Amino acid sequence: MQQRKSNRLKGYDYSTPGAYFVTVCAHDRFKNRNVFGIIRDGEIMKNDWATIVEFCWRDLSNHYPCVALDELVVMPDHFHGIVWINEKVGNGLKPFPTEKKYGLPEIIRGFKTFSARRINEINIHDKFQWQKSYYDHVIRNEESLQIIREYIQNNPKKWELDHDADETNDIMKIIGSVGNGLKPFPTCFLRQTKAGEE
Repeated sequence: MQQRKSNRLKGYDYSTPGAYFVTVCAHDRFKNRNVFGIIRDGEIMKNDWATIVEFCWRDLSNHYPCVALDELVVMPDHFHGIVWINEKVGNGLKPFPTEKKYGLPEIIRGFKTFSARRINEINIHDKFQWQKSYYDHVIRNEESLQIIREYIQNNPKKWELDHDADETNDIMKIIGSVGNGLKPFPTCFLRQTKAGEE
C-alpha cells in the first residue's frame, strides 16, 4: 500500500500562534464539480451543503477557544478560509476537559468531521466526504495576509475563467516570498466574522 505524502511543513509546530490559510476539497471534486452550489456572474449560489460548511467553519471558535476566523469562501467543490490560532487552551471537540493545546490538524479534523456529519444527516442519496488531506499555508507577514484575503474574496469571480487550474500553484505564485511571521490576533489585521455575514 502506497503511503500518503504529508502536505505539512516538516518540523513545524501547527499549534504555533498565528494565521493559517486552509483549502479543503470535496472528495472526487473533479467528478462532482457543483457539490456546494454553482457560480453565476462571479457569485457563489450556495446550496444547503454550502450553508452547513459555512456554519461549521464559523462555529469552530465555540469548540476551540484558541481559534478566531478571518476571510472565507465556499466554492462549488472546495473551501478556503483563514484561521488564527491564539495561545488560549481549550478542550476542542473532546468531551473531557484537558490542558492539551490543539493545532491546525485537530481544528481541521473537527471541521471536516462535523460538517460531513451534518451534510449526511440531510443527504439521503450519496455519502458526502471531504478529501483525506487539506492544503495549508503558514501566513508569515501582513502583505501575504492581505494577498490571501483578496484571493479568497475574488475566487468566485475567477472560477469561470480558470476553475480547472491548479489553485495551489496559483496562490503560491501570488504569495511569493515569506517573512518572519505574524503575531496572533493583530487587531489592525484581524477581521472577525459573524454567523450569517457574507
